[in-house]
Amino acid sequence: MRISDIKARQVFDSRANATVEVDVILADGSVGRGTVPSGASTGIYEVLELRDGGKELGGKSVRKAIGNVLNEIAPRIIGLDAEDQRGIDQLMIELDGTENKSRLGANAILGVSMAVARASAASRRVPLFRYLGGTNARTIPVPMIQIIGGGAHALHSIDVQDFLVIPLSFGTFWEGFEAVVNVYNATKKIFMELGRPTAIADEGGFWPSSFKTNEEGLEILTEGIRRAGYKPGVDLGIALDIASSEFYDKEKKKYIFHLENKEFSTSEFVDLLCSWVDKYPIVSIEDGTSELDWEGSVLITEKLGGRIQLIGDDLFTTNIERIRNGVKLGALNAVLIKMNQIGTITETMDAIEFTKNSGYLPVVSARSGETEDDTIVHLAIATNAGQLKVGSVARTERAVKWNETIRMEELLGRDGVYPGKAIFDQIKK
Repeated sequence: MRISDIKARQVFDSRANATVEVDVILADGSVGRGTVPSGASTGIYEVLELRDGGKELGGKSVRKAIGNVLNEIAPRIIGLDAEDQRGIDQLMIELDGTENKSRLGANAILGVSMAVARASAASRRVPLFRYLGGTNARTIPVPMIQIIGGGAHALHSIDVQDFLVIPLSFGTFWEGFEAVVNVYNATKKIFMELGRPTAIADEGGFWPSSFKTNEEGLEILTEGIRRAGYKPGVDLGIALDIASSEFYDKEKKKYIFHLENKEFSTSEFVDLLCSWVDKYPIVSIEDGTSELDWEGSVLITEKLGGRIQLIGDDLFTTNIERIRNGVKLGALNAVLIKMNQIGTITETMDAIEFTKNSGYLPVVSARSGETEDDTIVHLAIATNAGQLKVGSVARTERAVKWNETIRMEELLGRDGVYPGKAIFDQIKK
């Protein structure tokens, strides 16, 4: 299981941006590959994605990060036991020596971390989820799937970033996913009937040509569920990724819907979200308040925390210390988990474990700039996280992850557990 060689290259993600890809080769010939994702709406507390600047690829080339893999990381870990995932991840953290992985680049470190895990799984000839999670890894995640994209994923054509659905009344991942596909196609027909051309947003959801209000997205999605033959709030619920940090004015301390030319104080904005929950079958809200607005996160939890899932993404950035602070304050009840927000496999798994032990729900998530890498599927199963957010049902970089989940559900068979709507039981009071 000794590492014998490491290769790294510049490849491209689903937004045509350069990203880091790493191959780790073991002494027995096993190869593991990690291809690093990239976000568009990134939190200010995330670790640093190292890019080159300058003229090449609009400043987004990653040759410095690749050089760090080959010239600094590789000489230190070649010859080490690849199964010592924690030791290798910790060595890279110490080699970087910064709090936000800015010297070597979190993208360089994560690419190696992913590839090491993949190589070890390949050497053992087991699925990655089994290698990372052992025999206890058996929970097939409930999907959270984008139908309409907005915000930074669709050039801010609508302020709310994602309108998603979560299957509730289905006994398997396959059945739930099939229902979501039906909702996706039904919603497409509604847009056509309304005479509103749609492009495809960064994560595969519909990119509307025009909306008058943000609430229209909720109206159309609810109707899409009905048109597909399902009961809103019974068979499928709605999830929103507000991504409110994107339109929070920190000077004014106001939330600004540019589409509607409206400004809201924290309490007014929370009241607006509460009114949407009363009116529509919403079961989950992500980043309902800004990463700078801890008071708002506590307020929305006081008003909605016993009714629906409230996810922190930019607020927590997969960082245990930030999650710990949220738990202490009573802010939200779930954490979005993104590998490239923290930078290594082991730190990501630690964040999931801490989240679960704190009574919060982890939601493993992709990024808007994705690749054909399906590591997050195995990470969700390995940790029994229970939920997976990948984007929509369209675009190959999304489909490869959903298709891998279908395969793993089949592989687990009767040993697998699909929680369905029961995943939300612990947040109900």
